[in-house]
Amino acid sequence: MYDCETPFWERGELVAGTDEVGRGPLAGPVVCAAVVLDPAQPIKGLFDSKALSAARREALDTMIRTRAKAVSVAFVEPDEIDAINVLQASRRGMERALSSLCVPISHVLVDALTLTIDIPQTNLIKGDQRSASIAAASIVAKVARDRHMIALAERYPGYGFERHKGYPTKAHLEALDALGISPIHRRSFAPVAARCQTELSLEVGTHED
Repeated sequence: MYDCETPFWERGELVAGTDEVGRGPLAGPVVCAAVVLDPAQPIKGLFDSKALSAARREALDTMIRTRAKAVSVAFVEPDEIDAINVLQASRRGMERALSSLCVPISHVLVDALTLTIDIPQTNLIKGDQRSASIAAASIVAKVARDRHMIALAERYPGYGFERHKGYPTKAHLEALDALGISPIHRRSFAPVAARCQTELSLEVGTHED
């Protein structure tokens, strides 16, 4: 997992890894993170956040934030996702996270996407399974997003955000039908857009009556 970083570290350079979490949900933000690991303080067990238990992610998040040279997180909210699409939102979030790092870096390792940045970058397919830095960013982003969705569940009760984190589960779709669309739903996503049309039709019908 450190093979991608080692050549830079051997030259005394710092490298950042960046990744996103939350492209698939119907609600909530895309969360992106950038992490600059410290070659003097390696962290064991870094891997794709989706393959780790919640408890393991939490433990690793603490280690990353304690040992890394820099950690940055950026949120891209639903209205912006709707305006520019979720892929562009992921790019924009990664770029924001990178721009907020507090240490100079010579290279960026990116999970799959190509970013519009002035720093040289390497795009790695399944990067969170190949690069410790990208995996660390994946973990930080996942933990941050999960905590955020649990907080939003208190603001918007009944949808089950604390359980499904906004992903299109059966329970989430049933809650959408029962409660309607919340302010944190992504209206450009098909299951939400379809319900927007239904709500609009009902409103028009009511006014006509």
